[in-house]
Amino acid sequence: MAQISPNKVVTITYDLSVTDENNQKVLVESAEADSPMVFLFGQSGLPEEFEHQLDGKSDGDAFSFSLTPEQAYGDYDEQALVKIPKQVFEIDGQMDEEMLQVGNYLPMADNQGNHMQGKIVAIGSDEVQMDFNHPLAGMVMHFDGQVQSVREATQEELEHGHVHGEGGHHH
Repeated sequence: MAQISPNKVVTITYDLSVTDENNQKVLVESAEADSPMVFLFGQSGLPEEFEHQLDGKSDGDAFSFSLTPEQAYGDYDEQALVKIPKQVFEIDGQMDEEMLQVGNYLPMADNQGNHMQGKIVAIGSDEVQMDFNHPLAGMVMHFDGQVQSVREATQEELEHGHVHGEGGHHH
């Protein structure tokens, strides 16, 4: 039976809960058997501690662990709240009202060309306030799940740095 280690393709199911302001666990995401999480261990881009907690587990193994903000996506950063001139969102001189809604996530790029997701948190008459924090920044995350399968990555998956086929990337 294969064990989770670098360059293995890992399939897991899990429930992700976060601790709310009342110190209660609130379910925020589930990866069920019909749409599991599939990733290339060691190249997933997931928090290092997340992978560390799964390292060495095999098919069928259950897991339950928590990650602090420091182990995951960091503390919430007020500096990541940014006001952007509204005209930046115009396309051919027109505002896309469908796109410009509070709560929407938009792909953006900074002046160095780095791509990131920003959440619209407020819309003013001439500016839009966006939050570039990771949605789980500042939160304690609790994972409860099970390893569904572990397999060797193909050479192509290793070269590309991601999973192909079922549950993975399609070219």
